[in-house]
Parts: sequence; C-alpha cells; structure tokens
Amino acid sequence: MKVLMVNGSPHAKGNTYIALHEAEEEFKRNGVDVQMMNIGMKDIRGCIACGKCAETGKCVFDDAVNEAAPLFEEADGLIVGTPVYYASANATLVAFLDRLFYSTHFDKTMKVGASVVVARRGGLSATFDEVNKYFTISGMPVASSYYWNSVHGRKPGEAAGDAEGLYNMRVLARNMTFLMKSIALGKEKYGMPETEEHAWTHFVRADLME
Repeated sequence: MKVLMVNGSPHAKGNTYIALHEAEEEFKRNGVDVQMMNIGMKDIRGCIACGKCAETGKCVFDDAVNEAAPLFEEADGLIVGTPVYYASANATLVAFLDRLFYSTHFDKTMKVGASVVVARRGGLSATFDEVNKYFTISGMPVASSYYWNSVHGRKPGEAAGDAEGLYNMRVLARNMTFLMKSIALGKEKYGMPETEEHAWTHFVRADLME
C-alpha cells in the first residue's frame, strides 16, 4: 500500500505537518509506504481552462502539479493537509488541487482520499468539506476517523499539544489502511464496479434556444 501526502501549508514543519506526521507514523507502523510533498511555498498558479491537458496528458504549467501526478497515479490513497484561511484551504493548495485533479486523466476510482485541516479555532468543518469535494467528484472513497479530521494549533508547534487531534490522526491512518486493503481484496475477488457510458447534461440547452 502507498499513500501520497500533500502538505499545503507554507510552513513545511508547522502545525499541519505535525498532524500529517502523526498519521504518517501510524501508516508506517501498519506497513504502508508514505511519500510527503510540501507545496505550500511553491509558485503554483491556478487553472486557466486552456484545455491543453486533454491533448498532452499533463498540465501546460510544468511545476509541482506534474511532479505529483505520477505519484498520485501509483498511490492507493491521497491525504491532503491544509491550514485554515478564512474558513477555507489556502490558495496555493486550491490551485494545486484544481489543476492536479483536472489535468490527470487516469482513473481515480477507488483510490482512498482524506483531508486533514488545522486551525487555531474555527473554519475547520468548512475547509474539511471543501477538500473532500475533490475526492467525491472523482469516485474516491473518503476515509474517516472517529471525528472530523481536524487538529488545533496557532503558534508553531502547538498542534503537538492537541492530544485528541493527534489521536484522531492515528485513527484516520488505521481506518484508511483498512479501507485501502479491503478495496484491494475486493478488486481481486470482485473486480471494479461496472461502468457505463457517461450521460452529459447541461443547464442551458441549445435546442431550446432555437
């Protein structure tokens, strides 16, 4: 089993890292390989809807997004960690995820996703929901813990004092490991879910405007 962790915080060893690292150690205790990417200080611009990725199979901007793409493809699971800015993920991470999910055309079905959010106080649930939407639009089961995947901390290192939050991270890693292994066994015994041709519908229909 392989998990890719993306740390969206501009502080590579800050509170978001403390939360992710707690999960990382639990993954390793359960025999899961983990690779962590720190993208919070990268120069990552947003998607410009140019459509070139449909032709080339990668984003036209050759940065951390294209670096992460093959790691994501070979991983069984993806954990995305972010600090909370105005009840939202930070802008660099959002730009990264928009382009990563849009420009990668490999099948993400049944890869397991999980978001980890860190804040001084509020905005955690909104940010948790925001990041999970990348998974649920991609056919990716979302791993849960005993509580929403959040840790509290403001000053550098304070997250290490959130005993319940760190417990939450360990439970998340154990649950995610179980889910990834169960999916692997399910694929072996039953195969992947049946697929059918996608039906595309739009809110504005050209035939009604004629």
